[in-house]
Amino acid sequence: MNLSLKHLQAFTALCGTLNFTRAARLCHLSQPAFSALIQGLEEGVGVQLFERSTRSVQLTPAGKDFEPQAHRLLGEMDAALEKLRGVSTQQSKHVCIALLPSLAAHWLPTVLEAFAHQQPHIKVTVKDVLNAPCCEAVLNGQADLGLASALSSHPELQSHAVANEHFFIACHAKHRWATCAEAIEPSALINEPFIQMAPSTSVRQAVDQWAAQHLEAPLNQLMEVEQLATVMGMVRAGFGVSLIPALSLEYFQDPNIAICPLRGAPPQRTIYWVSSKHRQLSPAAKSFYSFASGSLESWLLNQHLSSALD
Repeated sequence: MNLSLKHLQAFTALCGTLNFTRAARLCHLSQPAFSALIQGLEEGVGVQLFERSTRSVQLTPAGKDFEPQAHRLLGEMDAALEKLRGVSTQQSKHVCIALLPSLAAHWLPTVLEAFAHQQPHIKVTVKDVLNAPCCEAVLNGQADLGLASALSSHPELQSHAVANEHFFIACHAKHRWATCAEAIEPSALINEPFIQMAPSTSVRQAVDQWAAQHLEAPLNQLMEVEQLATVMGMVRAGFGVSLIPALSLEYFQDPNIAICPLRGAPPQRTIYWVSSKHRQLSPAAKSFYSFASGSLESWLLNQHLSSALD
C-alpha cells in the first residue's frame, strides 16, 4: 500500500488517546472518516493494529511493534519538510544574475545599492562572465537571470531584447582623429594598426560582421586580445586603434584615450535579458528583474545607445 502522512498521523493519534472520538478530533476528521482511515491502514498492511470493543481500544502486538516506527517516520517526514521549507525560504530571498563584465562594472553597482535599500532581505549574487558562459549559467540553473549580448538559440532559453548597443572608435589622445570634429569614415580604419578582440567574444563577432559589410579590405590587425581592459591598455600606449561597444566606454575614460564616432552605421550588438523557459523565476528574481529593467534601459540610453526595443 501507499502509506500516507494521514495514515501515520491517524495511527499515532489513536495510539496516544486509545479513543476514536478524541483521536478523530485531533486529526480534524469526523469519526466515520477517521475510522475508515484506520481500517484502510490495517487492510493495507494486512494486519490488525488495534483491538476494539464497546468499552476500550487497545494496541495489538503488531500495533505495539509498529508504534515506534510510525513515530520515527513522522519525525523524519517533519524534519524533511522543515528542511524543504528552509530551502524554499532561502531561495525566495536570493537571486543570482549573470551578466557581461562591462555591465557588472559600471551599471550594476548603483542598481545593487538602490535595490538593497528597497529590498534589504534579498541577497543578490553576481557572475560577471562573457556571453556564452552567461547563457550557460542560466541554462544550468546557476543563475536566475542573464544579461547577454547575443540572442540565445537554445530551445530551453528565452531572450528579451533591451537595446541596441553602438560601437565607437578608441584611439590615442595624440592620434590625428582625436581632434577631428567630424565622424570618421569606416574606410579610414583599413590602414590603421587595429587592436582586435578574440573570435569567441561578442565584440569581435559584431566587428567582423560589420567589417564584412562595410569595408572593402580586411582590418589591419596588429594583435588579438581576450579582454577589453587589454584593449584599453594597448590603445592608451599608442599601439593602435580599436572599435569598442558603448557599454565599455567607461573603461576607456583616460586622458590618453580619445573616443570618436564612426560615420554611417557603426557596428552594433543587442543586449538581452535571458531566462529559462521552463523554470519559474523565484519571488526574489522577479523583484530584481522588475526593479532593474527600467534602470537598465535608461542607463543604456544614456550610454549613447539606440532606443529600447519592444
